[in-house]
Amino acid sequence: MTLVSIITPSFNQAKYLEQTLRSVLEQNYSPIEYIVIDGGSTDGSLEIIKKYSERLTYWVSEKDSGQADAINKGFARATGEIVAWLNSDDFYLPETIRAAVRAFDENPDATLIYADMLAVDASGAPFNALTYKQLSLKDLLCFQIIGQPAVFFRRSALQKTSGLNPSLHFLLDHLLWIQLAQQGRILHVPQTWAAARYHAEAKNVARAAEFGREAFRILDVAAQDPTLAPLLQSVARRARAAAFRVDARYQLDGGFPAQALKSWFRAFFIYPPVALARLNLFASAILNWLGLKKIREIFLSNRKKNFSE
Repeated sequence: MTLVSIITPSFNQAKYLEQTLRSVLEQNYSPIEYIVIDGGSTDGSLEIIKKYSERLTYWVSEKDSGQADAINKGFARATGEIVAWLNSDDFYLPETIRAAVRAFDENPDATLIYADMLAVDASGAPFNALTYKQLSLKDLLCFQIIGQPAVFFRRSALQKTSGLNPSLHFLLDHLLWIQLAQQGRILHVPQTWAAARYHAEAKNVARAAEFGREAFRILDVAAQDPTLAPLLQSVARRARAAAFRVDARYQLDGGFPAQALKSWFRAFFIYPPVALARLNLFASAILNWLGLKKIREIFLSNRKKNFSE
């Protein structure tokens, strides 16, 4: 049987951590190598980790330099043929790891496989289904985003990359997907494998406005890569517009509708199809800017209610 290595970086997420750990430990697949790298939590996380320590392959609680550093520590200890990481506020659905292994067995040329996922609230209740399509390396360079909790990859491909860039804190996963896609085929599986939790302390909410800056940094990194540069040049306008669209999305999440509108319009003038594909960003930013945020909240509340029904 194929050994699968799962890494969980953890820091002061005690209220969600146990569900994360159990979602891995209760998978109906073996063997699993489960590695937990805690950054020196002080909120009770350590007690939860110790509770399950006998079922963990390795764990440590020590100060680190952030999420990328913690995950890279886990990568260094991983010995499985297939690797993934699961953040301490997300969780796997039942049978996920078995399904991922099966997908790799059936597609020996795939270096990275990703599936769909649920968006859940702080209590774990789902409010949206995030479905993806089959993407290419060009699509990744144009910031077609993959849901990180539902991604698995081969360690042999990971070892040919530089790992996670410790200077990135928000789109660090996306740059790694680009590097892995350089090693071979990436594959989408139309199944739901994981749940990503959206809550007030999550960085995609608390520090949303900083995501856009990293999108442009990723373009700079790609432009300096001899292999990626020609490919990026072939989609230069689309990619730059997409970076502005990313900025617009997260500026809106961060509560900055005027900046979101500015970034959306810049995307539109650079490459209109990219902006028009997310016309909902424009509409939401207008509502927020005009002080009609309540309308958007009612719409989202109704969508959540309809999803749960």
